[in-house]
Amino acid sequence: MDEVIYVSASSLAQAICAKEVSSEEVVDAYLQRIEAVNPKLNAVVQVTAGAARTQAREADEALAQGKIRGPLHGVPMTIKDSLDTAGVISTGGTQARASFVPTQDATVVARLRAAGAILLGKTNTPEFTLSYETDNVIYGRTNNPYDLSRIPGGSSGGEAAIIAAGGSPLGIGSDLGGSIRWPSHCCGIAGIKPTSGRVPRTGDILALGLGALDSWEHIGPMARYVEDLILSLPIICGVDWRDPAIIPMPLSDPKAVDLKRLRVAFHTDNGIASPTPETAEVVRTAARTLSGAGSAVEEDRPVSIERSYEICTGLFSADGRAWVQRLRQRVGATETKDPSESSKVMSAAELTGLMEKWDRFRSDMLAFLEKYDVIICPVNAYPAMSHGGASDKPLAFSYTMTYNLTGWPGAVVRGGTSSEGLPIGVQVVGRPWREDVVLAVAQHIETALGGWQRPSL
Repeated sequence: MDEVIYVSASSLAQAICAKEVSSEEVVDAYLQRIEAVNPKLNAVVQVTAGAARTQAREADEALAQGKIRGPLHGVPMTIKDSLDTAGVISTGGTQARASFVPTQDATVVARLRAAGAILLGKTNTPEFTLSYETDNVIYGRTNNPYDLSRIPGGSSGGEAAIIAAGGSPLGIGSDLGGSIRWPSHCCGIAGIKPTSGRVPRTGDILALGLGALDSWEHIGPMARYVEDLILSLPIICGVDWRDPAIIPMPLSDPKAVDLKRLRVAFHTDNGIASPTPETAEVVRTAARTLSGAGSAVEEDRPVSIERSYEICTGLFSADGRAWVQRLRQRVGATETKDPSESSKVMSAAELTGLMEKWDRFRSDMLAFLEKYDVIICPVNAYPAMSHGGASDKPLAFSYTMTYNLTGWPGAVVRGGTSSEGLPIGVQVVGRPWREDVVLAVAQHIETALGGWQRPSL
């Protein structure tokens, strides 16, 4: 079973199509792994075993007739519970949707199914995806597979935990302030937040519910291996004629990227929250591997980056978090008061002034990228924290917030291990629409430094 559950989704797709293993065997192996580890992790909150096995048999029968549905034919996947899945309870972590069963898939789910992927189940998320810890009143908290006393990150913590533990080869998360990248860091897997406007959010619990913050929300793939991000991203991106923010930009091939032609900036401290010495050293090591590959590497960071936390948190709470109350009302929640509600509501003049600061920040950041193709930096100042510990270190999350403000693509890949045995990720950020460069660099770091490591769970 280990040979099946720990290989890449790309390898599984090839093996299934070559009839070296059946989709039914693969799906059954993953369902057995979920059954074995989920009681400890609480990562998968809805298991679709019956439907998955049926679809796997159908995939094998189709293959016997020479029919291949797509590049993920017969490959299993999991989906974050904030994304709608037709016929399967999709709560978004909120009690108001504890029994909500969508009739239609989210766009990304429909596209993965059309490519042949088979849903194993839904993964845990905090309410409305609005926390760096994965916990909610319906399903409870999710644990980190490397240390059950630690968090797997949030809000895509269930997705990261089950992928790291070998219960799924591929999944989809969402990222409003780091919710793909932070869990990928905590659980030692790979994930990418694509460029804002690349992947439709239709069917996500936050879709069309963020107003001025709309451009911050991204949907992207998560996996143990960068090659699976490369495989799945083209499947889910592109206009769906529902999400008005999506732009039909071409997606280039990471294989065509020449590392010797890249100009790389790296920094280990963003001037907001100093990282652990181990985190800083992992970033330096990743930078050295790129220098060794022929990239022009400099230690440098944008001066404006130090304003990112202030701008981000200011915009989040500018209206006293009335936007969260509207989300609650939209799904019929009877409790409409947000526990994190700000006591101060900005005036219209203060809000427009803050948005002007955001505009200047984005311009200053873009000017920095005139000199570089890639930025290498920490994902967070710390590795996975103890349960309940994320709220004590808010500044630590500024490393991911920055690139929701800019909308640039950012990937995470494991680069090392802390003294406690916890994964440490490296964040790779690129120019707008250059996911190809980001993924090529992430794959190089993965190859050089080892990437995902099997937990002892």
